Amino acid sequence: MRRNGFLLPISSLPSKYGIGSFSKEAYEFVDILEKANQKIWQILPLGPTGYGDSPYQSFSTFAGNPYFIDLDKLIEEKLLTQEECDSYDWGKNDEYIDYEKIYLSRFKILKKAYKRSKIEHNKKFQAYCKYNKWWLDDYALYMAIKDSLGGISWLEWDDKLKLRDKKTLLKYSKKLEEEITFYKYIQYLFSDQWHKLKEYANKKGISIVGDIPIYVALDSADTWANPELFQFDKNLNPIAVAGCPPDSFSEDGQLWGNPLYDWEYHKYTHYKWWIKRIKYCYNLYDIVRIDHFRGFDEYFSIPYKSKTAVNGTWEKGPGIELFKQLKQELGEVKIIAEDLGFLTDSVIKLLKDTGYPGMKVLQFAFDSREESDYLPHNYNKNCVVYTGTHDNDTIIGWYKELDTLDKQMCIDYINSRDSEEKYRNWDLICLAMGSVADTCIIPVQDFLGLNESARINIPSTLGDNWKWRMKPDCFSEELIEKIKRLTKIYGRI
Repeated sequence: MRRNGFLLPISSLPSKYGIGSFSKEAYEFVDILEKANQKIWQILPLGPTGYGDSPYQSFSTFAGNPYFIDLDKLIEEKLLTQEECDSYDWGKNDEYIDYEKIYLSRFKILKKAYKRSKIEHNKKFQAYCKYNKWWLDDYALYMAIKDSLGGISWLEWDDKLKLRDKKTLLKYSKKLEEEITFYKYIQYLFSDQWHKLKEYANKKGISIVGDIPIYVALDSADTWANPELFQFDKNLNPIAVAGCPPDSFSEDGQLWGNPLYDWEYHKYTHYKWWIKRIKYCYNLYDIVRIDHFRGFDEYFSIPYKSKTAVNGTWEKGPGIELFKQLKQELGEVKIIAEDLGFLTDSVIKLLKDTGYPGMKVLQFAFDSREESDYLPHNYNKNCVVYTGTHDNDTIIGWYKELDTLDKQMCIDYINSRDSEEKYRNWDLICLAMGSVADTCIIPVQDFLGLNESARINIPSTLGDNWKWRMKPDCFSEELIEKIKRLTKIYGRI
């Protein structure tokens, strides 16, 4: 089935309170998707973010981001007032997320709602806590302890806390009871509001593509509560961490710092944790995109406390065995494999053996020096084509920076020699939509024809990522009609 969709993170939606959320603007965006005959909305990971604001470095692989909770809904429920919400500084730029201001405001306003909620007596809340106890208890305790210690990493906690001494955990559970319930409450709000938005989208025939990182953050409830899953020494310090080797883009490679999995332990447990993780994803999403799929075949291991990735080595991952177990436990699941970058024969075989569609990104296609697998004439149907991803520049920004030979190749390939560069986004959108790929997903910025200022992330950099927001009312009826027409022309309805 040929289909088309948009890529837009929740955080990039317009809203009154500084960051996109599950507010009326999210529902209006779903309406735009429906009007334009789109069948997919792809988002980025929904987890709570920490240092660096990256959704790929979350305090929990299971928890949701409190920033996405719709405050207007809490006003409707008389848990907050409009005056209270307006009294905080959420930032002045409606195209830019000021994470510091949101961090300083969001938890304070949610705490007010919590204190008025009397949530402890709510039967639905009690049922939610019971159903999610297997991850929620550890997460809420971890966050409450973390707050009480000034936000420091659990690796710096005293040994009894770090090693989860039962008496010490009981003491903190009693001491921080209110904070623990507060963290459970905001997860309850997140879950309730997200599922209502997802249900709204599904009723309109729109599937949600969620995104999960292969790795979890080093400072997270996942690592603290389940250290046996990872390559830690007896003092719970990492033995090695994740990253990428040096290449033409980075002579030192990329040092991500995520803890690596102890795949032997996972194999021994029949991949129980991974099965639970993927199963939980289908409670949140309809389709799951797994980031860095290559890491299941081979992963890059860098000694802990290395300054660069230069001394890392490739190690063998679980391979097809994990996905056989996944199929045995969950049946056929809808997964998109992020298989970008240099692929070895064994990775290609793993992808083929799973049957999952891989990704094709047009911004990687136009290399005048060599033939590229990302050129549409090399696609098979079982793939997902993008003009770019959250890690790429917008098409307008990308095209501007292409060197002369690559730009000429692009012009020749699309046979659009005389068209103006400012419309190059539409040339590439049509190239993607007209390809044989079953699924085509276009970042919203490319439909809007935005330049490099609308880029979401520049990998391996800190400071100015994950901050772009879409302006209100930027999708005119004329633009929606154009997207709808193209979707029909290319047989994606």
